[in-house]
Amino acid sequence: MSFVLRLYRRSSGQCTGWYHTGPFVLLPPACRAGLWFLITLLLLTPTAVHAEWVAVDKHYQSPGLQTVYTDSATIRRDGNLVTMVSLIDWTWMQGNRSPSRFLSTKTHKQFDCAQKRLRLLAYSEFSKPMGTGRRNDGYVDQDHWLPVRPETIDHALWEMACSKG
Repeated sequence: MSFVLRLYRRSSGQCTGWYHTGPFVLLPPACRAGLWFLITLLLLTPTAVHAEWVAVDKHYQSPGLQTVYTDSATIRRDGNLVTMVSLIDWTWMQGNRSPSRFLSTKTHKQFDCAQKRLRLLAYSEFSKPMGTGRRNDGYVDQDHWLPVRPETIDHALWEMACSKG
């Protein structure tokens, strides 16, 4: 007499049940093939890509207020126009009301290298440091260009963006 414990209802031709016999779990043949396919797919899938945030030169930072990071993998050039993503990690909670308070901000900016100007394409505020936690997207007027002022974070970002390529 063999010991078989039926754990789930089994329908014919479907992967809806599996059986336990002694120390082994037995799956229907169709389920085993699918399981091995999924295992193979997971092993061959490249690992997730994470941002490589690098702090902007300390000369441009606001000590005690924020740290600004960039990820050079986000820099994209199209002629004189360059886009990039930056992350601001605030020292203390920003915002004036609980649901909209945030500890970090991601910005997507476009720089005009020839005319030394920039515009904000998008931004998101996050409830936790380093772009984590609850996300709130902000409204942006993408037609509004600003000059890149010397000795500012935007100047440091402009230098990074425009020196590539």
